[in-house]
Amino acid sequence: MSIQSNLERIKATIPDNVTLVAISKTHPAEVVMEAYNAGQRIFGENKVQEMVAKYETMPKDIDWHLVGHLQSNKVKYIAPFVSLIHSVDGLKLLDVINKEAEKEGRIINCLLQMYIAKEETKFGLSSEELEDLLKSSEYKKMKNIKVIGLMGMASFVDNTEKVKSEFRYLTSTFKHIKDLYFKDIQDFKEISMGMSGDYEIAIEEGSTMVRIGSSIFGHRDYTKQ
Repeated sequence: MSIQSNLERIKATIPDNVTLVAISKTHPAEVVMEAYNAGQRIFGENKVQEMVAKYETMPKDIDWHLVGHLQSNKVKYIAPFVSLIHSVDGLKLLDVINKEAEKEGRIINCLLQMYIAKEETKFGLSSEELEDLLKSSEYKKMKNIKVIGLMGMASFVDNTEKVKSEFRYLTSTFKHIKDLYFKDIQDFKEISMGMSGDYEIAIEEGSTMVRIGSSIFGHRDYTKQ
């Protein structure tokens, strides 16, 4: 099937209140343009260098989302244009994003990444770390970032109930954090969870933003990373 037909099929399964982020990592700009020409305007990349290269060659009405782990020393390369950073996993990174955004005269939207999978992973905040960050005086002083929600990745397993429980945990944490820290802030509304294999479950459990790659573009060629 073509990229256009893949997009049409997926969009037919996504409610209007859920944002589709097309994960274009490892796919060349000419392939990503097929999705652009089919009407897609929000794309997600894992690596800074690849996102910058595509930004420079592709149309400027694209919203670029950084969805992979972000190293502090690379924030400066995306600060001029990135629309949303999904993968903020600590106060130190948030501080760097804030400083680079200030240099650019921008406010950068961010999601705080939570550790929800019951398996080994390097990145993501626990619920305690999340609250510590939001209570910190350093966070409260930041003027050039805006936290608009949470992000999480479920375990890569076939156990649907396990995946559901992890998504449910993220949604329940979101509601708790919203009530405590963002009660009157309308922009805090995003729950980024769900990928090609589990996005429909994620939507059932409260996702407002799904990150879909292989179901749109086909399997990635990792030799080109």
